[in-house]
Amino acid sequence: MLLFFQIIILVYFLILVFLYFYQRNLLYHPNENNYSNDQISVSIEKVKIYTKDDIELLGWYHKKDLQKYKTVLFFHGNAGSLENRIYKLNHFRKMDINFLIIAWRGFSGNKGKPSEQGLYEDGRSAINWLLSKGVKEENIVIYGESLGTGVATHLSQNRNFAGVILETPFTSMIDAAKVFYPYIPVSVLLKDKYNNKSKIKNINVPVLIMHGEADQIVPFFMGREMHDIANKPKYSYFTKHDNHMMEFDENLIKALNSFLRSLN
Repeated sequence: MLLFFQIIILVYFLILVFLYFYQRNLLYHPNENNYSNDQISVSIEKVKIYTKDDIELLGWYHKKDLQKYKTVLFFHGNAGSLENRIYKLNHFRKMDINFLIIAWRGFSGNKGKPSEQGLYEDGRSAINWLLSKGVKEENIVIYGESLGTGVATHLSQNRNFAGVILETPFTSMIDAAKVFYPYIPVSVLLKDKYNNKSKIKNINVPVLIMHGEADQIVPFFMGREMHDIANKPKYSYFTKHDNHMMEFDENLIKALNSFLRSLN
């Protein structure tokens, strides 16, 4: 019996060692492409954005009118290339906005390896790139998708952006990991924590939070909690059926349009 418990403890220890060293491979999935056959219907310019640590990032830039319209800076989630977001970007064609979407380090052919601090640097570099193009801070709308909400929340603290959009946000990566690994001490092992619920309190511009009750990746209660914590003015688009905002239907588009119009 003692030998049995010793084996169980050893196996558990080996699992912890594996998760510690392999955790970023479980969190970041640059090669997962679910929408690679979509055709983009909005005009884009492929741009290069350089970070302070000398990584070249791929960006897609759509410029309609920088003076007349807000510019949406889109931070994508933890899986796939920019092509995975074409089905979303095509809807942007119908909106009176400019937009920039960047691929994280290690994604879409970019060099480097993703990490929490690395993604923060990528996001800062994208903001600075827009500012260098003449976009005013108060005309930028930060849009985070899933994991990208961690970057959006962090970089929007105490800034004067036009607004912030959080699509399927999580409260923290520790909270999210506990859902999938309830028997693992994730608060001790986790390297990339993305503590959104403490940082959203420092956002003092309009916030829109979108989440579906059927989400099987980021639990809906996290989006609800983020909305409860957020400062006013705050808005929500909550739906019963959408799983991780994969439908991106007309009701969601209306909510986006309504929020963007409210910022003018």
